[in-house]
Amino acid sequence: MKAFLMHRDRDFDLDAALPPNSEALIQDLELNVLFNAMARGDRYLYEVARTAVLQILRGEEEVRYRQDILRDVLANPLVIRQLYDLTIETRERENKIHAWMYTHSPSSILARSVQVLQLFVVMLKQLKGIGTYNVQRFSSEGFKTLFAMLDRELKDDYFISIEDHLDRLKFRDGVLISAALGKGNKGADYKLRRPKDRAKSWITRLTTPKPPAYTWRLPPRDESGASALGELRDRGLNLVANALAQSDDHILSFFAMLRAELAFYVGCLNLREQLAKKGQPISFPTPAALGERKLTFSGLYDVCLTFKTDRRVVGNDLNADNRDLVIVTGANQGGKTTFLRSLGLAQLMMQCGMFVPAESFSANLCSHIFTHYRREEDVTMKSGKLDEELSRCSEIVDAIAPDALLLFNESFAATNEREGSEIARQITSALLEKRIKIGFVTHLYDFAHSVYDKNIGTSIFLRAERQADGERSFKLREGEPLQTAYGEDLYDEIFGARGDP
Repeated sequence: MKAFLMHRDRDFDLDAALPPNSEALIQDLELNVLFNAMARGDRYLYEVARTAVLQILRGEEEVRYRQDILRDVLANPLVIRQLYDLTIETRERENKIHAWMYTHSPSSILARSVQVLQLFVVMLKQLKGIGTYNVQRFSSEGFKTLFAMLDRELKDDYFISIEDHLDRLKFRDGVLISAALGKGNKGADYKLRRPKDRAKSWITRLTTPKPPAYTWRLPPRDESGASALGELRDRGLNLVANALAQSDDHILSFFAMLRAELAFYVGCLNLREQLAKKGQPISFPTPAALGERKLTFSGLYDVCLTFKTDRRVVGNDLNADNRDLVIVTGANQGGKTTFLRSLGLAQLMMQCGMFVPAESFSANLCSHIFTHYRREEDVTMKSGKLDEELSRCSEIVDAIAPDALLLFNESFAATNEREGSEIARQITSALLEKRIKIGFVTHLYDFAHSVYDKNIGTSIFLRAERQADGERSFKLREGEPLQTAYGEDLYDEIFGARGDP
């Protein structure tokens, strides 16, 4: 049995290796804030969210498949939480059938397996019941496939057959085993036999001739005989004990996979509910093909910043279709880094099938997503900050591929304006030639304005607003790069207005 709630044709791999740039993405985009919001203190939900978000999808149909399932989830939150809680309860109740109470003998394995499978029958009936009762509420391919599978595989006669077999496997009337004599007159070819049907009248049983048989009764205190008899019994039970244990493992793995795949959607529910309380909008993005250049949105905001402030976060609008390069300049503390982070977060969320923090959002899918943010001074560094930036950039270049997205945040500012601008120009030009999509927040005026002067048609320039009184609106508008970042505003804020005593 398969769930197929994360992929149309395969299981969700919770243990899959994360992309090599994952730690940089987590740090630069503050993804831990997002994961914590999805998890609400649940470590398992956190790990599922972390894996699902960082393992981006690259096909439009894959994204839409997961989006359709998420729409069903948002429309039926109580049912989803009921299904998820059922998977947790199944695991907890299975753990209570303590394996340490049993030895590794076939008899002990069989006894525990029978108990576990009896539990699974109860839980599978509940799972099917939830699906049968709610199937009409769901329209996505993923949930329809799941509920259809449960209905097809878990028929009433299936449960009747299992319960009958489990009752027989308790061996209330003893164990019927056949064996043959092997080499040296040792026992061989042990087989467990099905007892004859005893559902006959007592008269029939008395009058029916019985086959010849020999009976031997074990003396009450014969420990050696009891041990030998137990060994014979275990040889007969070995195959059926292993088969039943494998059946238990198969059903348990189904519940484990169902839990993992539902966990992602429970995390999305948790996130949506918290954003709704803050009055922040969400929308389902429209993905475009990998090779296109699409980026249009309205009301895009930084979802992580939402959980770090009590105020409503300002959103931005942009139409950057058919553009490869977005350069952002303007006033200090004007929202440039926040904007860049909101862009990276929305791209990641779209490419794992989630909704995005925006009123509307449409973008092309990317083969990879990389970030190159300025790092704080590190006393353990063995070289200068510029060397460290160039080293990280070299690692990205070694791993990057066409149609990837790379977000630079105040990169190459650890040297003088002329040198930093030249480095930025050369790296940006080389990346654009390889069809890399770039977002670049910078204070390097020489770099930004030289690109602006070239009037490259695939570039767009945004500037953080500064109002006449020095206040920041945290809105970005299209505009030519300016030579000042209004650093004097920060000086006045910290030290008081210039000219004050």
